[in-house]
Amino acid sequence: MAAAVATGTLLATAACAGGTDSATVTTDAATTVAERPVVERPLARQTTTPSAYPSLTEAAAKTALITEADLEDDWNQVDDAASWRDSLLIGQVDTADFLTGKTQAADCQRLLDALYDDNLLGDPSGTSALTGFQEGRSRLLYQVAAYEKSDLDDSWDWMASLPDTCDQFTVTGGDSGERTVQVVEASLPESGDARQAVTVTVKGTTGGDPVTLTLDVAAVRVGADAITVTNGGLDGADHDSTRTAVEQGASRLKDVLAGRSPKATPSEMN
Repeated sequence: MAAAVATGTLLATAACAGGTDSATVTTDAATTVAERPVVERPLARQTTTPSAYPSLTEAAAKTALITEADLEDDWNQVDDAASWRDSLLIGQVDTADFLTGKTQAADCQRLLDALYDDNLLGDPSGTSALTGFQEGRSRLLYQVAAYEKSDLDDSWDWMASLPDTCDQFTVTGGDSGERTVQVVEASLPESGDARQAVTVTVKGTTGGDPVTLTLDVAAVRVGADAITVTNGGLDGADHDSTRTAVEQGASRLKDVLAGRSPKATPSEMN
């Protein structure tokens, strides 16, 4: 988000062709968006699990990325999405909020860290590509990546558990003080082989003023590959844009993996 959704997060966590540089998205009592630190990723593991889809190449991953035309509305593609960070996501989960303490708290901490680091489903085992879009003070971060199937299965189960495990918890530390986080299940169109989505709300203060960061967090599987979307900001999350990104993105990825050119988007057909 990085903040998605974000936000300024975003959102989450690649160069975007034909994009426009974007300024940091904040309120007047701006949240602090930190520069993305350089992180050394572990060497990609080779997957030996048979798949109905071919391996995702670097060129295919970039082609599978959605564009402004896919999203429509007033979204503008940007060049700095890989550096997006939101300080509201920095902190430690208070274990006192959980009946089982450390176990549940660790799952919720993983969510916060994943949104800040732009690795919702963990580190890819193969190639990946990222792009981002900005509309007003909202951000949409979009990623395509190849994963080790067993790791993706584990991440899928973890994400499915979040509305129950992390329905509401408290975050302390960082520069934003105490924050209340809520996680609720969200719906997606029937896209890809499987899909998961939640909406994350972070309520806190910035510069002494109350702020609320709202992020749609979505993932869609196509074989052992997946797309992730983090969309939102301090003005809320545009759920329709999240659903459009997922629907158009899953279609593009399937076309690319099948060796076809992605289908024309609605705006391109008008």
